[in-house]
Amino acid sequence: MNHMHHHHQLDQKFLNKITFLDSRERLIPPETLISQMPIQKNHTLLDVGAGSGFFTIPMAENTSSKVYAMDPDSRMLSVIEDKAKEKGLTNIELIQDYIENLSIQYNSIDFVMASLILHEVSSLTKALSNIFEVLKSGGHLLCLEYEKDDLIIEGPPMSIRIGSEELEKVLSLSGFNVVKKTRINDAIYTVLAVKKEK
Repeated sequence: MNHMHHHHQLDQKFLNKITFLDSRERLIPPETLISQMPIQKNHTLLDVGAGSGFFTIPMAENTSSKVYAMDPDSRMLSVIEDKAKEKGLTNIELIQDYIENLSIQYNSIDFVMASLILHEVSSLTKALSNIFEVLKSGGHLLCLEYEKDDLIIEGPPMSIRIGSEELEKVLSLSGFNVVKKTRINDAIYTVLAVKKEK
């Protein structure tokens, strides 16, 4: 990660994406959401759709252990790197990759955050089974997605959205127990799931 070149002109599409990602602050104060999660001070955390660090940074502030921030875009990771430096956080490890290639040690993560990323994966079952494998028994996964509802215009195209019922079904098939479903607002829902104790 240290040899990234920061001199390239950031293209407008990328800047727009950052603006969009950071504008979600208004929708969901990340600290509020994280404070309601089953995260303990010694937990190892993984943010599989890290983006500009919207959840990564508050997650890192909530644990003394490691937080893995995963994103396929190195520019996103450098944004997180800068935010972490600014806040003096040293417990974030950056991983440039897709969830489909998730290769963290099995049974090593206590809590996974998947925020607005699952609708972008090529295979939902593959993504969820990868997350399942890296989670410890009793570990939690929080998914945050846009509801598949034609009345909701903002957000990703309807065709690629994952409705909450479909997500709950695939989670169950992947071996998770759905703990709780919450509507954050009209457009966005969260599903908290747990990897069943053996």
